[in-house]
Amino acid sequence: MVYLDNGATTKPRKEVVEEYVKNCEEGFFNPSAVYSSAFNLSKKIDGVRSLILDALSGDEYKDRVVFTSGATEANNLAIFGSATNRTKKYLFSVGEHPSVYNCAQELLTRGYNVQFIPLSNTGEVDYDAFEKLCDKDTCFVSTMFVNNETGAINDLYRIRNIIDSKNPNCIFHVDGVQSFCKLPLSVKKCKINLLSMSAHKIAGLKGVGALFISNKVNLKNISFGGGQEKGLRSGTVNAGGILAMGKAVELANRDMTKNLEKIGKLKTLLLENLYKNFKDKFICASTEKGSPYVVSLMFKGIKGEVLVRKLDSNGVIVGTGSACSANKVGNRILESMGYSKDQVVGAVRVSFGFDSTEEDVIEFCNKLKECY
Repeated sequence: MVYLDNGATTKPRKEVVEEYVKNCEEGFFNPSAVYSSAFNLSKKIDGVRSLILDALSGDEYKDRVVFTSGATEANNLAIFGSATNRTKKYLFSVGEHPSVYNCAQELLTRGYNVQFIPLSNTGEVDYDAFEKLCDKDTCFVSTMFVNNETGAINDLYRIRNIIDSKNPNCIFHVDGVQSFCKLPLSVKKCKINLLSMSAHKIAGLKGVGALFISNKVNLKNISFGGGQEKGLRSGTVNAGGILAMGKAVELANRDMTKNLEKIGKLKTLLLENLYKNFKDKFICASTEKGSPYVVSLMFKGIKGEVLVRKLDSNGVIVGTGSACSANKVGNRILESMGYSKDQVVGAVRVSFGFDSTEEDVIEFCNKLKECY
């Protein structure tokens, strides 16, 4: 089997699974309890917070990391935890993941002043349009670092500079799911206030994620219970999943540069093969300067879903876009970039992982030619 849908989820590393099993067997305690075994487990969890802050170049003594059930919950906490003033303006990129975009839509129904930033034809935020939308009344801006559909990379420095020129106190939230431990990022240099991340996108386990919170942000909690995670995320902490996430972060951050170089070569190999064998039969919506981990392709004369299923029956797994959006019709992101509905119907997403190989790319191209 060739697996090239790592944007949806990644295969957990062996070391991650071993870490999880070990902690299920030996560290099964409730970390909120008062006895020594629970206290020691709590210290290990705090060690993972430090590991994440180090990977993001955050301040271990001032910034915080709150663990969640995944990036969707982290995004919800970041957005609804910041939504405290209906008279202010909340800006969201139109190209956001459903777990952000649908939160923005919900804020609209609740009477908040929500406006959407359009995309350029590269898939990035339209910076000129953003500069016109952002003003002194803007209190919250949310954009992703790497787009989950196309791999487009937003210039976070530029976005923050625009924010600061209008309202330096505005909260800047970044969905970092497709970039965390894949591309270098300093939350300090970009002055990011909130950043969401997920374990299962970096060879960790499903059901665990985290939200980075800078020392300048005071979130309100959106769930109620025992007050775990400093009152921001009540519920018994997923200790095994968190410690396994720590192992995934450790390995991914260690190998980031090496992996980035390797995946870049795979993207080049993929496109060379496609341009050779398909010529004018496809469109690549991903730019050269985008993340090499995600490549968006649109094939002419065939539905992307049909092609994905045909490839699947031939031992090759790719995606059609965000796997977190059920019953999706069309493609909001590609259409926002200017592609027609007839073009986006043929969309297929190829997304690489740490264990992807040249053989995977060659096999995919061969099967693609046959199936198409």
